[in-house]
Amino acid sequence: MKLREVIRKASGETIDLKSYEADMRHPIDTYIEASHSRKVSQFDDMGLLELIVKLGIDDAINRLPEGIKGNPGAVAETIANNVRSRIVKDHLNDPAYYDRMSALLNEVIADLRAKRISYAEYLKRVADIAKNVKTGHADDTPEPLKKSPALRALYNNLQNQPVWNTQVGENDPEVTGAYDPVLKLAQAIDEAVRRVRPDDWRGVQAREQVIKAALYGILKGVAEVERIFLIVKQQPEY
Repeated sequence: MKLREVIRKASGETIDLKSYEADMRHPIDTYIEASHSRKVSQFDDMGLLELIVKLGIDDAINRLPEGIKGNPGAVAETIANNVRSRIVKDHLNDPAYYDRMSALLNEVIADLRAKRISYAEYLKRVADIAKNVKTGHADDTPEPLKKSPALRALYNNLQNQPVWNTQVGENDPEVTGAYDPVLKLAQAIDEAVRRVRPDDWRGVQAREQVIKAALYGILKGVAEVERIFLIVKQQPEY
């Protein structure tokens, strides 16, 4: 590209369009007229995932371009590409959750290609995945997690954390029943981060260390602190 530009300038082949601007503006202003735009749909600025969640899979497909919606293969690929694009975009916010969504999407696509499921079943399953990707949580997510994406991300990425780190004794009455030790651990981290975080802490090493110190007091491991800190850093709530 650099060599091409050198040759163009050396040979005098470059065109300065500014010299034509005034002459071009006159016929444009004189002969071209455009009416004001009008809104034809209240969903015109929504992506495909938003349409699937808002309208349902059938209506969302009907809003696709003619060249796509008439071809089941093109529809299947379009929906899968949009879901995967959202997964890639949001992956750093909650790696564990979006890894699961990616695996589910791959499984559904493989089932369709191997003809283990029908096209209708594919649409049903991929619509469920699209909804979960768009909302950031599944329908069976514990209620306390639905209100806080940050707490939900901690919970999803602490599933393999040893229960003893929750500092709950064997005789703790909360251990029985519906008690969830991973949820308690996530809540402890969430409370600690909210309590100690300095203003404008991102990108300032000394301030980030304050949060890491609080995480270490709970997680007791440098590697785990670094892993969870990367997730904390991605959360707008913090």
